[in-house]
Amino acid sequence: MTAHLLDRRHHAARPALPVLGDMALPLARLHEACGPARHTLAMLVAAATRGPVFWITPAWLGDRLNPDGMAAFVDPGRFTFLTPTRPEDLLWTLEEVLRSGTVPLAVADLPDAPSMTPVRRLHLAAETGAQTGPHTPLGLILTPGDGGAAGVETRWHMAPAHETARHGWTLSRLRARTAPQATWQLNGAPGRWRMTRM
Repeated sequence: MTAHLLDRRHHAARPALPVLGDMALPLARLHEACGPARHTLAMLVAAATRGPVFWITPAWLGDRLNPDGMAAFVDPGRFTFLTPTRPEDLLWTLEEVLRSGTVPLAVADLPDAPSMTPVRRLHLAAETGAQTGPHTPLGLILTPGDGGAAGVETRWHMAPAHETARHGWTLSRLRARTAPQATWQLNGAPGRWRMTRM
């Protein structure tokens, strides 16, 4: 039996996807976006990736992403929409996509925050996909309200803060394994974003 001892050596940082300013998401992990502008945040994350994006949403929800609205942030042609009909298939679909490593980003729009066990499975699936697939996948779950999925790598909250003739959002890092909580004001447009720490 091998014994692993704790030591004070620094371990190499996990590769991360730079999204905006100080927002970088470690790859091969599961992240959470919540708040009223969580779909916009998912578009920003998608815009930071290259290649196809799988978007998983329940078939029973009538709301769908509008390609005209998406186009301001990211090419809608990169998206494949998956619509499971049973609640238990939402996380199963996300797990299979992450495990395959076929896409750099998989997003699941969930009606509720998952518990610790499914989140652990999703982390493991993403790590497997990074080893066996063509991409190092990143998983992103969208949850209502203030989120609360246990065990996610990071949790981000985004809310609109628009002003007259100017789009704006408040972006908050609510949880991260390696960084403190923080809040930024986000203004501008794709290619010209400005993040100001609050």
